[in-house]
Amino acid sequence: MSLYSVLRPILFRLDPERAHELAFTAMRAGLAKGGGCVTHPYEAFGLTFPNRLGLAAGFDKNAEGLHIWRRFGFGFAEIGTVTRHAQPGNPRPRMFRLPESEALINRLGFNNEGADAIRSRLEQRPSDLIVGLNIGKSKITELDEAPEDYAYSFRHLSPLADYVTVNVSSPNTPGLRSLQDREPLTRILWRLREINGTIPLFVKIAPDLEDAAVEDVAQLVDELDLTGIVATNTTISRSVLPTDPQIEGGLSGRPLAARASDVLRLLRATLPKERHVISVGGIHNEEEARARIAAGASLIQVYTGWVYGGPDFPARIAHAVTTEVAAG
Repeated sequence: MSLYSVLRPILFRLDPERAHELAFTAMRAGLAKGGGCVTHPYEAFGLTFPNRLGLAAGFDKNAEGLHIWRRFGFGFAEIGTVTRHAQPGNPRPRMFRLPESEALINRLGFNNEGADAIRSRLEQRPSDLIVGLNIGKSKITELDEAPEDYAYSFRHLSPLADYVTVNVSSPNTPGLRSLQDREPLTRILWRLREINGTIPLFVKIAPDLEDAAVEDVAQLVDELDLTGIVATNTTISRSVLPTDPQIEGGLSGRPLAARASDVLRLLRATLPKERHVISVGGIHNEEEARARIAAGASLIQVYTGWVYGGPDFPARIAHAVTTEVAAG
């Protein structure tokens, strides 16, 4: 019996956000051990990744764990979501477990310390970890001012990151998902490209987009010569659950696997080969991870699967993907 199997029932009695905070503190202090470094280099968009597994945005919002992610098995980590202005997020409670579905619902609302505070941590980042920067719109910023809001975080932090993801798909900031529409999204992306036209740039999309809208975003990414798409964020749909828990927020975890896989296949059928897809959502075991790579994902990310899978989950997934690459 593993230590995590003993501790998990205790952690699961706590408020999920509180349990996350305690676990993250233990990790940073070296009290919680992972599955160890996994190294099988993979080249993508001009970067050499230690392996193809990344930590999804949302876990390390303030870039506080950059020195530990490699020893938990990750090849890269996407920090954030970071906003221009520091903000507390939505009132607690704002994270909820659905253990029977291996899922979470969150309505955190981009709680983070803001771009200025996070810059100092990125300046001290380790050299052996690829770091992605996930940026979003501040809640106090009007939608028509979004390009300059994103531009502030991008200008101050992108020189310290290896790639940047533009988050326009969280369901927990009012109006944010409307920025996935072609006209506002084009304005944001053009503004960022004016600042830095060389750093790899991704857009993170929602699983709730209709297929035609997914194809439209893919076409825009190609037209603007972006690096690719992170697919997908959390879902507001409850149709993938056996019963609706009547909890507002974005659903993540195992129930998202089918739609995230469908979006991946649609993107690979729409995007040229030189555009990359980072697949995230519902990766809960080795088989699912290998399936995403086989379906054309350049890289994959996990979060909720780790909550349910235990400390060695990332290393197991990274090894599984490495095995798939070697077998291929």
